[in-house]
Amino acid sequence: MSSFATLIYEKQDIIAWVTLNRPQVLNVYNMRMRDELYDVLGAIRDDLEVRVAVFKGAGDKAFCAGADLSEFLTAPSPVIARRVRWERDVWGRFLGINKPLIAALHGYVFGSGVEIALCCDIRIAADDIQMALPEAGLGIIPAAGGSQTLPRVIGTSAALDLLLTCRRINAAEALRLKLVNRVVPRSDLITAAGKLAREIAVNDPRVMSAVKQAVTGGLDLTLEQGLALERRLGQQLHA
Repeated sequence: MSSFATLIYEKQDIIAWVTLNRPQVLNVYNMRMRDELYDVLGAIRDDLEVRVAVFKGAGDKAFCAGADLSEFLTAPSPVIARRVRWERDVWGRFLGINKPLIAALHGYVFGSGVEIALCCDIRIAADDIQMALPEAGLGIIPAAGGSQTLPRVIGTSAALDLLLTCRRINAAEALRLKLVNRVVPRSDLITAAGKLAREIAVNDPRVMSAVKQAVTGGLDLTLEQGLALERRLGQQLHA
């Protein structure tokens, strides 16, 4: 186990567990968490023993209830506030990891919490979740990729509905929108996430990486280009 102020990082054999650990403030994302998450993501990326990573939140109330506005919105100007949040490209590092990432969501999943979940490949939700992207109501837009990742997951119209209204949705609607992959009872969440992680982790990590690269890398390509990418990755594996 590695010790951080805002995170708990544990390796259980070939699975990494990352716990957002500020339960007293609903695990809100602050600058310290940003810096520590950046380091943890680098460790997951570089550690050859880690095949799958699971992200979860400490406490009973929230996975992550958004960004710490007392830090991110109190800079001298909005421009500087945005720059503070972008100083370390946590989101680019998230999306650059070619290993399967699972989000285990419970309770409040707001703002940055949704964006962290969207950076993961598979999202398992407890039946008590409430999800929302409230940024527009605060006079800002999502600054961690939410305006780009959300429509890629649930489609343009559904994404604009959530982004423009800032409304909360429950587990049933999140599943209907395909914002989450599956819903389980709250008491089963961590067990279900661990079971899924183990099912993936037993496979050849090179193949899992190639599959992820083929899918995510092909999203912005034509079908012909995507097929060429798939062929190249397959040839690399066989070589």
